[in-house]
Amino acid sequence: MSSKKDIRSFNEDQLKEILISNSFKPFRAKQILHWIWSKSAHRFDEMSNIPVNLIKFLKENFVINFIKVHRMQKSSDGTIKNAIELYDGYIVECVLIPTKDRITACVSSQVGCSLNCKFCATAKLKRMRNLNPDEIYDQVVLIRKQSEDYFKRPLTNIVFMGMGEPLMNYNNVLKSIEKISSKSGLGMSQKRIVVSTSGVPKMIKKIADEGVKFKLAVSLHSAINEKRTSIMPFNDKMNLKELEESLSYWYKKTKKIITYEYVVWKGINDTDADISALVEFCKKTPSKVNLIQYNNIDDPDFVQAPVHILNKYIKTLESYKIKATIRKSRGQDIDAACGQLANKS
Repeated sequence: MSSKKDIRSFNEDQLKEILISNSFKPFRAKQILHWIWSKSAHRFDEMSNIPVNLIKFLKENFVINFIKVHRMQKSSDGTIKNAIELYDGYIVECVLIPTKDRITACVSSQVGCSLNCKFCATAKLKRMRNLNPDEIYDQVVLIRKQSEDYFKRPLTNIVFMGMGEPLMNYNNVLKSIEKISSKSGLGMSQKRIVVSTSGVPKMIKKIADEGVKFKLAVSLHSAINEKRTSIMPFNDKMNLKELEESLSYWYKKTKKIITYEYVVWKGINDTDADISALVEFCKKTPSKVNLIQYNNIDDPDFVQAPVHILNKYIKTLESYKIKATIRKSRGQDIDAACGQLANKS
């Protein structure tokens, strides 16, 4: 592993200072950044409009730590899962999810995860480190290319629902979104980006204050505090009352409705009391509910509830004018579905 600093960690002003102090023209900074961000150059030699002496300087002093595909798997439903190797040898996973009207990139934000949800395979891995902004950006670049190569269609959406808790890597996630959506990056609209969190109240309020344009999804899974703690132990320290307050703050600041991601398990959250609690929680802040098909991670404590229970959830929510849908999982046969990303590579 090189001790040289990744050139993508510098902004234009910082790079200008470096170039000027080494007798190079400052306008070259913009050209270099265009190559590494807009054109996703992996090597300095690719920069055809940069003079040879500057290329030599860049090689001697910097690196471009671009991600590498360690293993790619294709599902029978078209989903593509990528195990990607980072510069230090760690591996994370990102997924291309194709549907009739969109192609979505599901990206990771941490190596492992900071939280301890019992039903999630990623949570069984300890958090080893946060991903850098460029490592998140590179996942989108990779999936965008796969979308064009395999489906002849552009990438349309991005979800931060891969490995890790995005709001526990707050600064780097926001920097990556800024670059993904900027004209000097990929130019994708933030309205097509969803950041999914298990619920970190302090950080939800912080992103609301940032005036962001992306959407927020919350992995809820129970609106009964004690029950949520039993399946998501971190809830003991960041409970539903705090979460409710932060989401109310989010809506007040952004006017964007919240999506609740909700898996229904047999014998865990499949009662009338669970449904009633979810309805009451949804009433407090404008929201919609995605009921998600559970994806097996070989844990006998968690079993998908039968279809009639899901339909009962839907019927009850809709009777209170709360929009609700059942989201079918994709990529199950390659362990690429929600909750299954576990670095088996």
